[in-house]
Order: sequence, then structure tokens, then C-alpha cells
Amino acid sequence: MTSIFILGAGVMQGPAIQAARNKGYHVAVADGDPNAIHARDADVFFNVDLKDREGLAAAAASVPNLRGVFTAGTDFSASVAWVAERLGLPSISYETALDASDKARMRARLEAAGVPVPGHAVGSKGDDPEILATGSSGRTLSYPVVVKPVDNMGARGCRLARDRHELAHAWTDALAHSRSGRAIVEEYLDGPEFSVDALVHGGNIVIRGLADRHVYFAPYFVELGHTMPSAYGADVQAEVLAVFQAAVRALGITTGAAKGDIKYTRRGAFVGEIAARLSGGFMSGWTYPYASGVDPAAEAIDLACGVTPAFQSSTRDWVSAERAWISIPGTVAEVRMLDAARRLPYVKDVFPRLSRGDRAVFPSNNVQKAGNVISQAPDRASAEQAAERGARAVLIRLEPGDPDTLAFLDGAMDIRSDSGQLWPPPAYQPSAMALASADKLPDLVRNGGEGTTVSIAPLRGLDGDTSTDWLGRTLPETLDAVRELTGARVGDHGDLVLGRRFWKALFRGGYQAGAWVVDSARRGGDR
Repeated sequence: MTSIFILGAGVMQGPAIQAARNKGYHVAVADGDPNAIHARDADVFFNVDLKDREGLAAAAASVPNLRGVFTAGTDFSASVAWVAERLGLPSISYETALDASDKARMRARLEAAGVPVPGHAVGSKGDDPEILATGSSGRTLSYPVVVKPVDNMGARGCRLARDRHELAHAWTDALAHSRSGRAIVEEYLDGPEFSVDALVHGGNIVIRGLADRHVYFAPYFVELGHTMPSAYGADVQAEVLAVFQAAVRALGITTGAAKGDIKYTRRGAFVGEIAARLSGGFMSGWTYPYASGVDPAAEAIDLACGVTPAFQSSTRDWVSAERAWISIPGTVAEVRMLDAARRLPYVKDVFPRLSRGDRAVFPSNNVQKAGNVISQAPDRASAEQAAERGARAVLIRLEPGDPDTLAFLDGAMDIRSDSGQLWPPPAYQPSAMALASADKLPDLVRNGGEGTTVSIAPLRGLDGDTSTDWLGRTLPETLDAVRELTGARVGDHGDLVLGRRFWKALFRGGYQAGAWVVDSARRGGDR
């Protein structure tokens, strides 16, 4: 039986592992986590760190009748190429894989080939990022700029710097997230961002998905979802794909898979990133197959093994959307309403990332989100509404008394730029009347003692308020979520009636903060 060696046994590698099994391959899988979710789906599993190329090569050499090495949704396409080159298996060269993994090498190759990339400068520890940004590379970059490690994924260590203060912090953060200790400062490109997946065979580039990305929470770049296919016009899509294809060719990716992040600006399309693999983020394994009826993982598996795929045409013209839910900082006490989210019309999958006892943070990158919902529908409105409703349906309750939650609500974690922009942003920005009304309330409107029923003092100025939280929850929906988690309702019927501290917390941290104050009051804490 023909074998394939897949790097990674996490959620993002699940579709590829299953596709390989469906095609009759003997599937060997490696992952540094022996408890990875899809480790048991392999015919043989190797507990090897994906950075350990010698260990991976030794494991691969022990697999009988091995025809190919593959990964999807990991940052280890260079490990794939290294092992494949060592064993004489189909692949791009290791040097090409490095060019598609290291952002500094990538931009140098693309710029030399005339492919549009942002103005940039590369440095390491000891370099002054302001000097880099103001001329050491032969060009001057003006604020805002983007700082990122040259060799990480998932927006880890990637930040927008709007002033000198933010630049210094962003540079330190980027270096801390770089395996090689190098970072890049580049011009900020304003405009929509797209993700592209493709398969490459004999120089022919077959597009396998063009999605609109939804990115939030400056100065960080957190993708709260994507929608497949793109809603932009044919002319924009054509330019985005043309730049992507030019970049793939310039990097020398002649076989296998390619993934790109492309920005579209007033000056045209620019390459943000090209990788020699299929994408993560639920795109190649879920939203594109749901929208098109085509499974790119199955085709990519064949390419990795030297087999020419049939390259099936799309059999479906639907829309698939992915949306994330998030959390404020703290310790997870419970995750509720997962089944309710799964039962929503057009929802296909719900992937929680956090469970009881886990630590939650407000996300500053794409691996810190709390979970994801994926929908499939015959039209864009239905698909997007289903995914968004699913993300809002899931409720995370936090343990009272956690100092990180208290620090978040008190503003101890806040970052404010010279221009006054706040991160993390508040969940709500209610009317001036509502804020003034909250300020006039005491923290406890009535105190009947510990262990009694809790209610919430009504607040003037909320009638007609249309503000929403980070995921689009209205204030009435947020109060419903607080009631669902704690039983507390707005009114003066409780022995404990919460006032100012509840409403201030709710405006800052949404339903989780409101529930946390209720739980803390019920327990007898001061918050």
C-alpha cells in the first residue's frame, strides 16, 4: 500500500488525514503533541516535534512505500520540503520553501521579480526600528507601519505602530515571536484583505478559493472570520489573483500547494504573504469545500505523492462563512450553548477552543480566539448571519475573583496610543445619557447580605441604543446572556441590587464582565 507522511495532527490537518485515508493511502502522521486531536486517526503516529527535521526524516524513512510528505495549516512547509528532498520525494526545493516561509527572503525575491510588496526593512536585536523605518533601507516609511516577525504565522507578534512609542513595543514583541530573532518593519497598506488557496502542477496554478478576510482590534490584526467566495467585483478579484499568481511563480513554487494573503489598496494589489501549503483558518478544509463541492486537500495529497489530480470543477455555487467567538481574560468556569449554536439553521460546524479550567485572554493574534463557527448556505446573507449568530450564541462564564479579569475591567491591561486609541477596545460605547446614569448609581443599590438573589438596577438612556459588542450583540442580547448564565435580571426585585459597578463592567467587557460581577457579588466579593 502507498504511504503518505503528514506533518501535524491538529484540527487543521484533520481534513487532509481523512482525505488521504479515503484515497486508500497508508497514513503516517507526526506531531509534537502526543494527544493531538487527530493522532489516533493515523495508521501510524510519530511523536516528533515539527521543527526536528532530522527526527522527521528518520520517522519518514521508516514508513513503508512512502510516496509523499505533506502539511496543511502549519508553519512547517520548509520541514516538508527538507524531508522530501532528503528522501527523494516530490516537492519544491528546500530553498524555495524557505523563501516561502521567511518574510524577509520572500519580499526580497518578490521585489526582485517586480511583484508588488510593501516598502520594508529587516532587522534583529540591537537594531533601532526607528532607524530602520526612516531610511536605512534606502526608503523612508511614514507612520503607521506594521511590525512582524519574519518567521511566524497566525498574526503572532504582528502589530500596527502608529507612533514611536508603539513602534518600540511592537519591535520587542515581534522579536520575541521570531524563531530566528529577526523582524520586519513595513509600510501599512490600507484596504481589504483576501486569502487565496491554490494548487500548482507543472507550472499551472489552479485557484482553490478566494475569501474576504474580516480583521479587527488594531493595533493587532485578529481575523474574526472570513467569507467564501469573495463579494468583491470581478475586476478586483482578477487583480488580486494576478498578483498572487505572479508571486507564486516568482518564488518558484512549481508543484504542490500555495496560499496567499493579498491586500487591495488604492495603488492596486500587494502581497502580504505567500506560503507553500494549503491555508489554515478553516478555509481549505471547510469553507471552500462547503462553497464549491471541491476538496483541495484530496487534490493536494495526490500532488504531494507525484500523482496528477483530476482537478474537479466546482459542483456547487454556495457561500460558506467562518466566524470566531472571543473572551475577555480570566479562567473559564463553563462554556454554554454549544449545542444551541450547532442547531442553528445553516450552521455546519462548531469548534470550541476553550473548556473549563482553561485560561482565556483577549485576542491579540489568531491563535487566541475562543472558538469558531462555520456555516454553509445558498446565499451570502444567510451564510454570514448563521455564522455570526452561532458565534454570539456560545457563552463563556469566567471564575469570579480572577485577578486578570479584574485587571481587564479596571483598565490595567489597556494600551493607549498617542492619538488616544484604546486597546482592548470596550465592548460597548453607550450614549452619554447612559454613562451619566450609571455614574449616578451606587455600586450596590441595595445590599441584603450574601447568598441572596441578585438583580440589576435599571439604567436610563438605554432605550433605542443601537450599540453592539465586538461580535455584534446588542445590549438587550447581552443582558439576556447575563440572565442565561446567572439568573440575574434587570429590576429592583433582588436582595442584592447591582448598580454602577455592574454597568461599568458590562460596557467594558460585555456579557462576560456583567456575569462576573453578578457571580462575585453573590459570592460576597467586592467586584
